[in-house]
Amino acid sequence: MKRTISTKTLLVAGMILMTAFSAGAQKQAPPQGTAPKPFTVPAHETYALANGMKVTLVPYGKLPKVTVSAVVNAGNVNEPAELTGLADLMGTLMKEGTKTRSSKQVAEEFAGMGGSLDVNVGPDESDVATDVLSEFAPRAIALVADVTRNPLLPESELPRIKNDLIRQVSIQKSVAQSIALERFRKLLYGEHPYGTVFASEESVNKSTLADVRKFYEANFGAQRTHLYVAGRFDAQAVKKAIAASFGSWAKGPAAAPDVPQVKPNHTLDLTDRPGAAQSTLYMGLPVPNATSDDNIPLTVMNALLGGSFGSRITSNIREQKGYTYSPSSQISRRYHDAYWAEVADVTTAHTGDSLKEIFAEIERLQKEAPSEAELKGIENFLSGNFILQNSSRQALIGQLRFVNLQGLGDAWLSTYVQKVNAVTPKDVQRAAAEYIKPEQMTIVVVGDKAKVSEQLAPYMTGNSQTH
Repeated sequence: MKRTISTKTLLVAGMILMTAFSAGAQKQAPPQGTAPKPFTVPAHETYALANGMKVTLVPYGKLPKVTVSAVVNAGNVNEPAELTGLADLMGTLMKEGTKTRSSKQVAEEFAGMGGSLDVNVGPDESDVATDVLSEFAPRAIALVADVTRNPLLPESELPRIKNDLIRQVSIQKSVAQSIALERFRKLLYGEHPYGTVFASEESVNKSTLADVRKFYEANFGAQRTHLYVAGRFDAQAVKKAIAASFGSWAKGPAAAPDVPQVKPNHTLDLTDRPGAAQSTLYMGLPVPNATSDDNIPLTVMNALLGGSFGSRITSNIREQKGYTYSPSSQISRRYHDAYWAEVADVTTAHTGDSLKEIFAEIERLQKEAPSEAELKGIENFLSGNFILQNSSRQALIGQLRFVNLQGLGDAWLSTYVQKVNAVTPKDVQRAAAEYIKPEQMTIVVVGDKAKVSEQLAPYMTGNSQTH
């Protein structure tokens, strides 16, 4: 009679063989990574038109695509205090056609070039941009110029846009993370425009078309604008299109920077959300801005402390303790302004424990420099990530915008990787000790007051508040 071997027997035998092989085999260490490569900024040309508008041309990539972005030095920071959201209304209205083209015509023309119109408003800058097929670069420049220079700003669309903005703000302000951000910024910046994250319903409702047009006229013009063109394009044709489309634009108003004078505000602010399963933490303080000699050491310190997946705070309260899923720290920057913050959604029962562990990691770094091996891992992460982040047309423009806004100079980009890798363990320890001081921090908590108040008692200060 023929004997057969069962599947179960085969599986057991296979497992025995694999175990024997594993026991005899030596563990192999992963190969050593190569030294971080420096970031090379693509050769580019920057010049100015007679009206003061700056232009930067960046030949880049192999795909037949080109990004055109007109960046204007104007944003929410320029809004009147009583009309928050005015810049956002203007930005959305700018998509609604020009003095010679309807919104439908604008959309169809961009679509015919393989792109679309993007208008974005930020704290310090606004931009009108598109990404199209290379052959249409001159036409795209002309159309971006028309939207930037000649927006129709139609009154017929204002009620709809107001309602949309109010609805969006209402949704955002119902989220714990947004509430925490809004409270943190207000406590840190007070009445400065950076202290306002969301427009109020009252200010949006009372904004008129005359207000929108006045804001545009007061803030848009050639000398506040920097045009970026990145990708594959015919430089001669592009320069000709830029001169024809932007050369006659009025010089307009000069830039009006408004840099806040921020001081640490040591307080604990609790917003009650009854029944919340999590507490949202937003804690931090002002740090030197991007022009500081300590900008790079601070960046490395932040990545090691809480700003990367392998960071100390993340390892502690996520991997070891299980208090949270995705904590992170950041250095948030605006024009000549910056703050460091740790942000985390933690389980309600461990709200106080999470604060205790975050402060413990800060104090540990202040007292003891990291090892060379730990620091090198973070520096490799930052170096590689920097190069990856700058591997697209839009990202390159973003980096050049940052450098130009902050006045850092082109060398900042080409020496970034080198400077990151020159940071020493002692530099990281010093940055933590000098700038990340728990006794100066603004601590915002959004959570269930009944369940977290007692946990937060050790962190209360004389000006702490609950609402």
